[in-house]
Amino acid sequence: MLLQNLASKEGKQVVGHSIQSWGKHRRHCESSQEHVVRHYSTERGPSSQLREEWAREHVKDLSNKQKAKKEARAIDKDFFMSVLGSSATKREAKSYIQRFTPLKDPSPATKPPVDIALKPQSSRGCGVNLGGFYGPTAVEESPKFVQQPEKRTKISVRPQLHVALVKLRAPQTLNGEILNGIGRTLSQLERLGLISVVVVDSQDGSKPHKADANWRAQETKQANRAVAAIDASGESGARLVDNVIGVYEEASKQGFRQHPTHVTLRNLLMTPLRRGVIPVIPCVGYSDTTQTAIPVSATDVVLALTRELAGLPSELMPDEDPNAVRERLQALREEVSLDRLIILDPLGGIPASDQPSGYHVFLNMEQEFEAAKADLQRDLQPDADEEPVLRHQKGIHISDLGASNPFSFLEVEFGGPQSSVEPLPQQETPGDAKSGIIHHLQNLELVRRVLSILPPSSSALLTTPEEAANSGKDAPFQAARVGTRRQRNPLIHNLLTDKPVFSSSLPMGRLGGQTSANGPGSAAESITPTTFAKHGMSVTIFPDPKVAPWTPPVSGQPYLTLTDSQIDLPRLVHLIEDSFGRKLDTQEYLERVNGRIAGVIIAGEYEGGALLTWEIPPGMKDDGSPESRARMVPYLDKFAVLKRSQGSGGVADLIFKAMVRDCFPHGVVWRSRKTNPVNKWYFERSRGTWKLPGTGWTMFWTTPELSMDKQLFLDYEGVCRGIEPSWADNKDILD
Repeated sequence: MLLQNLASKEGKQVVGHSIQSWGKHRRHCESSQEHVVRHYSTERGPSSQLREEWAREHVKDLSNKQKAKKEARAIDKDFFMSVLGSSATKREAKSYIQRFTPLKDPSPATKPPVDIALKPQSSRGCGVNLGGFYGPTAVEESPKFVQQPEKRTKISVRPQLHVALVKLRAPQTLNGEILNGIGRTLSQLERLGLISVVVVDSQDGSKPHKADANWRAQETKQANRAVAAIDASGESGARLVDNVIGVYEEASKQGFRQHPTHVTLRNLLMTPLRRGVIPVIPCVGYSDTTQTAIPVSATDVVLALTRELAGLPSELMPDEDPNAVRERLQALREEVSLDRLIILDPLGGIPASDQPSGYHVFLNMEQEFEAAKADLQRDLQPDADEEPVLRHQKGIHISDLGASNPFSFLEVEFGGPQSSVEPLPQQETPGDAKSGIIHHLQNLELVRRVLSILPPSSSALLTTPEEAANSGKDAPFQAARVGTRRQRNPLIHNLLTDKPVFSSSLPMGRLGGQTSANGPGSAAESITPTTFAKHGMSVTIFPDPKVAPWTPPVSGQPYLTLTDSQIDLPRLVHLIEDSFGRKLDTQEYLERVNGRIAGVIIAGEYEGGALLTWEIPPGMKDDGSPESRARMVPYLDKFAVLKRSQGSGGVADLIFKAMVRDCFPHGVVWRSRKTNPVNKWYFERSRGTWKLPGTGWTMFWTTPELSMDKQLFLDYEGVCRGIEPSWADNKDILD
């Protein structure tokens, strides 16, 4: 179009001359560019070198990005393998999703909570802000003298934080690999919605003295190692928070201060938590008056953090308004939910002398705390024959007063005089064993005190650092058998299921042994030394088997009935009907079981229960003779858990464990319909099962194989076939 315009104005000659000029100019430019390129290829100038440096930096940046992507993919793979290895059921996954929502990345646009005062507006009811049209601004904004402060409505824009309090003991004994594994696991917990607050306990069992100049440097060094391990995970960062713990030097005159150790500034703790950063706190406190660094025990630090995160004040003023205090504490509790106490101790969980695995898998603190404590204290009492020998071997002198004290070992553990005689380095001394028991007692007491502060839904987990560092590792291959799946991380499994890695009511034979280079190991060796504890509930057994074991009824002697005053029959009937979803014919059921009841097990406030009876096999007369009593079969007639308690809290495990360990340790039998979804749970906890031919029943029993003979098996089968259901509706439907 341009050529046509030029031709019409200047003619064809002008156009030809212009085109020829443009061609010469273009060739000249191309030759100049080639000359420049050839010039710089032979003589490198500063600009060329700069471009090459930029190119090298760009290639290096791309390489780093590719390496970071590979590391991120490896981290994601490890994370997903750990989650998938937890084997959470559909019900457990639903419960986790309802309670835990993974934390989103904090946005800079997030605003803090806004306080809106309820004061009259100047819109005059017309919906339009008229400003100061109706009155002077000075009068509108003048101060008001009121007797009570104006009510304020707080609008919270932050989601509730789910926090786990982690106590890491003796990190100086851990290598870098294990510490990095712990950091990776804590980062994975943060991705799953549970952010941690880590307390580093590098003390050797006794509180370091202030005169030791190196104690603070040691605490800071180990805390920095934990921070570096968490940062190395590449997911969530960590921050050293060493100035958040305060210590009251003097007791309060008003008596409102209950605990000397406390959290000084809450914001120092909450700011990193809101940003998704894990605070790491050493056992260092500062006096409230002189701000002097003071060594503080890890137990006191954990309890101070528990009270702060639970919204319990360490100090109350006598002139504070009760309503204002209540609103303030409620706001603090809505901000944070402390869901877990995790204790990573080289000693692992709480030992138990009466457990085949040697450890408590699940601790119902309401029911088993005193027994577990007494079991540990029993090992602290030295034998009369061993005590003089132990003193001579260790070269320890104990005073006469200390020798008369059963807890005289404290002189040895906490600064007692010692001679230069040292034990063999590779031989565990009784003093070391007692030191371990003392640590177990401290952990047990700490769990009890923390759970007593928190709501019943909170829990505690005690395990070794090695198990906590086990994230996404493959377990050795096991042959096909009834056993457990791949090795799991107890922290991730507990978060997703709110249960221990292994069920406390699971027999040892169902756990399966791990295969090593020396061959298959035992089932006890495959159990991780992990203890899961909850506040739990009481378990009441009628009659108490600790007083007298359960035996078949004797004619002429009183026996237990469901109408007994110590049993709440209406609540028991409601429990059965709610669990089975059917109406019970109470009168017919009472006529059948009264006179045959072996005992009743009640969990909590009738949240679960079991009713067990003595049944006569078919063809055997019930005449009360020794022969008939010897043939009576212990039978689990009803096993019920409220629907709202099913799958959570371990109610079923508590009842089943009480039944097979306290009530009928030599075996019990029961039946279940073949289509019952609970049969898998029954199958894992029974020693044998049999589908009764021609019926819709499956029979289960816990009797050991050595006690099982043909006659006993036939008696079991006859009882399970002969019992008639006692339902008020649809009597032809199996229960």
